[in-house]
Amino acid sequence: MQNQITYLITGGAGNVGSTLAKHLASDKSNTIIIVDNLSTGSLNKVPKLDNVKFIKANVNTYNDIAPVFARYDFDYVFHYAAMVGVKRTLENPMSVLEDIEGIKNVLSLSKNSGVKRVFYSSSSEVYGEPFEIPQNENTTPLNSRLPYAIVKNVGEAFFKSYYQEYGLEYTIFRFFNTYGPNQSEDFVLPRFLKLALQDKDINIYGDGLQTRSFCYVDDNVDTCIKAITDKSCINEVLNVGSDLEQTILSLAQTIIKLTNSKSNIVHLPALEEGDMARRCPDTSKMKKVLGRDLMSLEEGVLKLVKHYSKL
Repeated sequence: MQNQITYLITGGAGNVGSTLAKHLASDKSNTIIIVDNLSTGSLNKVPKLDNVKFIKANVNTYNDIAPVFARYDFDYVFHYAAMVGVKRTLENPMSVLEDIEGIKNVLSLSKNSGVKRVFYSSSSEVYGEPFEIPQNENTTPLNSRLPYAIVKNVGEAFFKSYYQEYGLEYTIFRFFNTYGPNQSEDFVLPRFLKLALQDKDINIYGDGLQTRSFCYVDDNVDTCIKAITDKSCINEVLNVGSDLEQTILSLAQTIIKLTNSKSNIVHLPALEEGDMARRCPDTSKMKKVLGRDLMSLEEGVLKLVKHYSKL
């Protein structure tokens, strides 16, 4: 019989967490426990599988999450719960800062219950305004200013400190824009795509020359799962994303072209804050772990079109 492995995924009702759960659950010997308070996640995204169990709880509240650790012996913990979305995080800075409690809860409970390693979803936002492109895990300074990015940065420091102090092993993933069927329309790619499919105007903040790179969720999740057994990822930081940089304007144009849309692009005033000029990761570490090519943007967008047409 295969070794039974029990995973905890906090924030598992979100885009990346739910996809991770689905991929891990494809091995029937795995048990996956998802914890989410459903503030931004959705029950519809949680895989309906025998070896996946959902518990509604707030990881930021110790008395909510402690009983979950008491009930299950977790081998690995993926701490993905966080308040997300530029607009939402800018409007609710105090709620963002409360996520520090969740980080501390997960680490202290993991340390005391024999968890082998904790995985943390940090963010490209920790890099702040671009200092160098591509952004490298070891050489790019973390000069974040916004509450969301600061919390991710603080989180990284907690994970490293827990290893130093208690020997609790970690892997930190710095996620760059990850899109897929379960991503909400708060995010740029699904928002543009849904507007294009309805021939509605696509609004862009500023000139649209700010850049991002877009990673299909399966590429993200496959990398994170391979990191479980890849020894080079232990106590390391890993950029997870695509290294193909493109402007928001060209993203809109590509989507309009791929969907044969009649949408017009409308430029709105630039955002006051939170809209970094450039984002592009150095993915050399990720590529070694994943061991295959990433899905192209065109292929990913067409996959999403197919998905939306079935809804």
